[in-house]
Amino acid sequence: MAAHADDLRSLLAMSLKATIPDARVLTADVSKSSSDPGRSKLIKGILFSRRFIISYQVVLLALLMVFTIRNWTHRIRSQIRQRRRQNLSIFETRPGGYNKTSAKTDFTVTEDSVKGVSSSSSTIQGICSPSRGPIKDGESEQTPLLRPSRASSFRPKGLQLRRKIRAFLIYQPRPIPLVNKALPSNGTTLFVLALLGLQVFYILYQMPLSIPMLFVFADRTSLLFVANLPILYLFAAKNQPIKLLTGYSYESLNIFHRRLGEVMCVLALLHSVGMVGVWYTILRPVGFSLARFLLSKIILLGLGALVAYEMIYFTSLGSFRQRWYELFLFLHVSLQAAALVLLWFHHHGSRPYVGAALVIFLVDRLFYRMGLKLESSQASVEVAKDSDTVILRTKVSLAQKHRYLRNLIGQDISKGWKATEHIFLTVPVLSCKHIVQAHPFTIASKAPQAGDSDAELKLIIRAQDGFSGDLLRYARRQNSVKVRLDGPYGSQNALHLLQQSDLSIVVAGGSGIAILLIWVIRNDTHTSWVGPSEFQNLRNIGIEVIIPPPTAENGKPDVPSMIYSWVSSGASPVTSGDTKIGVVCSGPDGMNRAVRNICNRLLAQGHDIDVEVEKFGW
Repeated sequence: MAAHADDLRSLLAMSLKATIPDARVLTADVSKSSSDPGRSKLIKGILFSRRFIISYQVVLLALLMVFTIRNWTHRIRSQIRQRRRQNLSIFETRPGGYNKTSAKTDFTVTEDSVKGVSSSSSTIQGICSPSRGPIKDGESEQTPLLRPSRASSFRPKGLQLRRKIRAFLIYQPRPIPLVNKALPSNGTTLFVLALLGLQVFYILYQMPLSIPMLFVFADRTSLLFVANLPILYLFAAKNQPIKLLTGYSYESLNIFHRRLGEVMCVLALLHSVGMVGVWYTILRPVGFSLARFLLSKIILLGLGALVAYEMIYFTSLGSFRQRWYELFLFLHVSLQAAALVLLWFHHHGSRPYVGAALVIFLVDRLFYRMGLKLESSQASVEVAKDSDTVILRTKVSLAQKHRYLRNLIGQDISKGWKATEHIFLTVPVLSCKHIVQAHPFTIASKAPQAGDSDAELKLIIRAQDGFSGDLLRYARRQNSVKVRLDGPYGSQNALHLLQQSDLSIVVAGGSGIAILLIWVIRNDTHTSWVGPSEFQNLRNIGIEVIIPPPTAENGKPDVPSMIYSWVSSGASPVTSGDTKIGVVCSGPDGMNRAVRNICNRLLAQGHDIDVEVEKFGW
């Protein structure tokens, strides 16, 4: 037993080491330990884990390749579809060409069709609902307004099955009772479960669950932890290649960053428990005390890293973030920096992974966010009519030189922005703590056009606690401030979806408005954020705007019914479900979920509908 304990003590120094020399040492030990089957089995288990963990990176690269091929295939098909639509529209406008509008059914505009929408608002002009006529036998007021189209019954079974699968994937379940934890869509949940299943597989594959092999289990969990480290930082980086390859920006990947971080906290805990188990079952019986075990350098550094990562987990919980957001930001950055240092000195085997994570972090933060993409500007600030909102405007000079170089290394604000994108705002003058803080806000002004030499950037900032509250108090005293802008960021998936759709529906809540169709506001004064001229411009280009009564006075509007009405009047009479419908939603979790689920019903009934939910934050 004493000899076996000495072997384990020597193996403790090799834990997490994945270098070639260590592998050679262990391989040599196997040949020397043929007389000790237990020691030989232990070393073989460690060697297998070192080889096996390499396949984990291969699997992740294969998944990335699958999503890349899917994204670019979809983009090519969408471009072909859009080209065909443009050619068709050109044909329709020629003399003698088919006029699609002549095939539309006449609609009756009634106030009942938009029940709950303020009739005093000029923004509801032109909202249509099809006239159904008298109620027939067998129908009642509970009969669905949107009947399955006749054409849907003649679609191929394969198409119906694909749309049912899509409907299932976009459905978002109710929040978890008691804790009121919001759940993502079924598609996101399945992907998270697949990621979790992959972790379990790499922990348990050919893993003998026995006390003598407890060290191999602890070693395997540590290898999986450090293998996940660069992926964790890649998911969190604002500037990374995943968006270019798959179309998913950091906002979409944030949920995977959080879930993977939680899995890694469990892996760190399992590694620690496993090492304590090694001490208890092997080292303790031969006189190796707990104090001596815990105070050894390798264990002490590992415990420090464990504490840092567990603190990151608890300070990242939603309840903590909502109450102490700025404290969360500070702890999230400082604790992860401390954890990387502790891991670096904990074991050399972790250093390649720690180094890769550090490179991702530094390239994103220093090279891009504090270097290439950071711009300083003088901005005007004013308090909106609701007295709780700050309107920030600044003039941005658009760069005309080095355009190709900027496209290659990344777009900054001097190259302009696109609809639905956002920037990170820093206002150092507010206080010392705000010098290093950057907060995300949707760009509310229109995107600049090609050839513009400058453009106005406008932000609508609803005051809460912390930074936005300090900015509101500053705006009440001053009308000008020096700001730093980092961006723009954001995915173009929502914009592409609208461009490729025959019928587009946009739902916005709060201040997440860059494109408007159904805008849910809390107070009447919020319409001043946009102004009458902008509403008129929307109507001039054929966009209908629905603004339900303010939620502060009338409660939450029935947004799903409004979408039902639009789809009924816009899609069914024309092409009976073959019309491409795009829905984009940006607002509170409850509204996002309601929009997802009405799209789930429409898709299940045979309509070709896609939905994108725009949401960013930690």
